[in-house]
Amino acid sequence: MKAVGVIEGRMVPLDRADVDTDQIMPKQHLKRIERTGFGEFVFADWRADPAFVLNDARYDGANVLVAGPNFGSGSSREHAPWGLQQYGFDAVVAPSFADIFRNNCAKIGLLTVELPAGVCKRLAALATDDPASGVRVDLVQQEVVTALGVERFEIDPFVKHLLVEGLDDIGLTLRHADAITRFEASRPVWLPTTRAVST
Repeated sequence: MKAVGVIEGRMVPLDRADVDTDQIMPKQHLKRIERTGFGEFVFADWRADPAFVLNDARYDGANVLVAGPNFGSGSSREHAPWGLQQYGFDAVVAPSFADIFRNNCAKIGLLTVELPAGVCKRLAALATDDPASGVRVDLVQQEVVTALGVERFEIDPFVKHLLVEGLDDIGLTLRHADAITRFEASRPVWLPTTRAVST
């Protein structure tokens, strides 16, 4: 997983509440057996509307999504954060997130930033009025910096550690590979063991 430190770029305003995972990644696009290739299907149903924000060329390449409260509610489908990240988003800023969605984002290095609803509305308005306006999301300092000023955010310290170090569940486990090997070597022979499988 790619480490998260400082994210710089531009914002996409999506000032909608209760955006659920079926709206982020509609069910008809869940047939792929790979974990890749979902970016093109993000908000697919909404993108049928020419006025939808992601159809506005002024936001091409923008990498921070600013949304309303309860973002990522609904089902636990991992395809929603996969799609957002593969589309090009490095962070999502909202007043609140569904717990499972937030956890799924953390596991792939997609930063979720909670800021008060009023702040999110001001950020969305800034991005609407000036699509070229820049944003800097500093995970280490826990700050979002825009033309409006600096906003601090809170994040679980362990989640922050994993993101800054670029550790998913497997990477975290592999940091203890020597201890696991020692433990396996000390187990009685009649117990099952783990072993590397050659490919």
